[in-house]
Amino acid sequence: MKEITVGTAQVPYEVLGAGGPLVLVHGAGAGARSWDRVKDAFAETNTVVLPNLSGSDTARDDGADLTVEELVEQLAAVVRDLDAGPVDVVGHSLGGVVVAALAALHPDLVRTVVPVATFAGHGDEYLRNALTVWRELLGDADTFARYSMLLAFSRTHLRTIGYDAVEELAAAFRPNTDRRRQIELALRLDIRDLLPRIHAPALVIGAAHDAFLPVENARELAAGIPGAVYEEVDTGHVVMAEQPREFVKLIRDFIA
Repeated sequence: MKEITVGTAQVPYEVLGAGGPLVLVHGAGAGARSWDRVKDAFAETNTVVLPNLSGSDTARDDGADLTVEELVEQLAAVVRDLDAGPVDVVGHSLGGVVVAALAALHPDLVRTVVPVATFAGHGDEYLRNALTVWRELLGDADTFARYSMLLAFSRTHLRTIGYDAVEELAAAFRPNTDRRRQIELALRLDIRDLLPRIHAPALVIGAAHDAFLPVENARELAAGIPGAVYEEVDTGHVVMAEQPREFVKLIRDFIA
């Protein structure tokens, strides 16, 4: 595990595999562990880079309110630290916002960009209310974890994996002290003005059964990026956990 200092933050990142650099950016939650189901498959053909940005369980900073710009600069610093030229970047959920903004603000660092199950800003009242309820449940860790699980996975997935697996998933969503900062950032961010500035080849992946960030938000983001390719998969919010093989193939085919 490597670590760099960016402003007041200590940003750790893991590197595995060999090949063209592929940076996987986590959303709100525990951090780079969200890629555990797919990172080894990607590492068969790529150098996989897994940063933990501020708000994740392993990054350390001053605890101030998060901003998209701050997370973008942390990600840009990781890419520069690799010293490998422009990279392919994939971001899930809040990470999708970060990679889209990186492509707009630091085009020299990005070869291709893949935002997954994400959004661009205000306007969806369902999303605003889901995020508000999510934040208000932080005081009840068990209820927060179960609500998070219900938002994160499709009904089909939860029905088929069985009781023990569902209980394990629920435990994994227990919050830490940084979760509020991530949720509050999601409630106020808006990058729609940056989307026309993205000129790297873009693939936007939407999740058809996303109960957290309704799929219309991914479609809107794709429509705002010039020339973006849009694909929709038959999953809930955590695409890479429900359909890991399809997810890896979509991204491999695109960046190839």
